[in-house]
Amino acid sequence: MAQNYVVVGLGNPGEEYENTRHNVGRIVVDEFAKENDFEKNIFDKKFKGLSACRKVGKSKVLLLEPETFMNKSGDSVRCIIKSKKDALGMILIHDDLDLPFGKFKISYNKSSGGHKGVESVIKAVKTTEFTRIRVGISKATPSGKLKKPTTEKDVIALILRKFSKSEFEIMKKVAKDASEAIRMIFKDGRERTMGEFNGR
Repeated sequence: MAQNYVVVGLGNPGEEYENTRHNVGRIVVDEFAKENDFEKNIFDKKFKGLSACRKVGKSKVLLLEPETFMNKSGDSVRCIIKSKKDALGMILIHDDLDLPFGKFKISYNKSSGGHKGVESVIKAVKTTEFTRIRVGISKATPSGKLKKPTTEKDVIALILRKFSKSEFEIMKKVAKDASEAIRMIFKDGRERTMGEFNGR
């Protein structure tokens, strides 16, 4: 029997936050929607967010972009994810300072890592047993060493900074690869998909 999925892209609503690093979750969901012929996301008062729904392969898939602000993301997600069983079918996509820009990693049953949006979702659904796609936004040296911001002021400046034109081209490639990973989760399961993508 095919699993139902809810794919959630975290970010902040409004034009001023479009194409910022904190909104990479929404960028990935938008790319996935475009590649899989979803109708345009529309505001759903019931879910407190933008949503769209259709079948992808054998799976029924609901896309959600909370229209709450990032640290209130759980207020939207709890409208759909009402049990631990529901949470098993959730894929949460968000920015991550612990990964370099241009990379993403699939995780399962992990702590929030200090991410306010993820914290809000975990608190709302009362479990960490769901899949996450963590999209890197930190700078890195040519050798791959992370250059994370060290102060709260610097963190805020980075996550709310818009991508340059060249950076956004890289982000589009990341979004396409993440969309491929989401489809593979539907088809082949989380573990196999993690093995395929996390080693790249």
